[in-house]
Amino acid sequence: MELIDGKKIADDIKKEIAIEVEKMVAEGKKRPHLAAVLVGHDGGSETYVAHKVKACEQCGFTSTLIRFEDDVTEEKLLETIDELNKNTDIDGFIVQLPLPKHISEQKIIEAIDYRKDVDGFHPINVGRMSIGLPCFLSATPAGIIELLRRYNIPTKGANCVVLGRSNIVGKPVATLMMQKGYPGDATVTVCHSATKNLKEICAQADIIIAALGSPGFVTEDMVKPGAVIIDVGTTRVPDVTRKSGFRLSGDVDFENVAPKCSYITPVPGGVGPMTIVSLMKNTLLAGQHVIY
Repeated sequence: MELIDGKKIADDIKKEIAIEVEKMVAEGKKRPHLAAVLVGHDGGSETYVAHKVKACEQCGFTSTLIRFEDDVTEEKLLETIDELNKNTDIDGFIVQLPLPKHISEQKIIEAIDYRKDVDGFHPINVGRMSIGLPCFLSATPAGIIELLRRYNIPTKGANCVVLGRSNIVGKPVATLMMQKGYPGDATVTVCHSATKNLKEICAQADIIIAALGSPGFVTEDMVKPGAVIIDVGTTRVPDVTRKSGFRLSGDVDFENVAPKCSYITPVPGGVGPMTIVSLMKNTLLAGQHVIY
């Protein structure tokens, strides 16, 4: 069993991006500029945005954080997005999800100029991805694909099971895994809450990508010997032994599943760091204007 070290790979990529940025600056081009819009004080979102700001520094980007209280109106948020769309100094921006219930997330996503949509959530980017055109890929699926590439994990003809059908992870990663090329060319089955014979389906899989948000869902009897496990889950579960009072748990029963695998991602330190670095890669592409 080999542990897939997402943190190390992410650090390597940030160094590669930083070298690219310094080349751009030496050629008289401006540094890529990422803006993040944060609404309210959700603990997970606060932490995530702080990590993104730090990653921008490590990559040599300019970053701007725009904050609103959770009672901000949808109209005000849409006005801000319009300003960011028109601001030529901003190469890409994100609106951190989730948003308060009185704001339509879909309306906000669709208001973002797809050429600045470095989260890869806009329907134009999703559509371009689905037919294999250049676009900003959704960060977590792109991070998963990059891990498979950097660890040279065979995907051609592999039986890949994706657990979860979310728009942010499940659907896009399934699309990427079935596309022509490497990593890709896999035979993909997407499983969800209505799937029958789930255990049997998983037990046939060469690669399992678990993105359910259900701690410890994938158990030892669902995994065949030598399978590759990519665990996307990050759920806070109570833990009295930790100072914080909680620990992060993946969707996989790591302790019992890991010995059966050829490769497995830990939680934390697996997919998580790759999500942020994929956002950085999209920001670099936005700054270079190589896609749009």
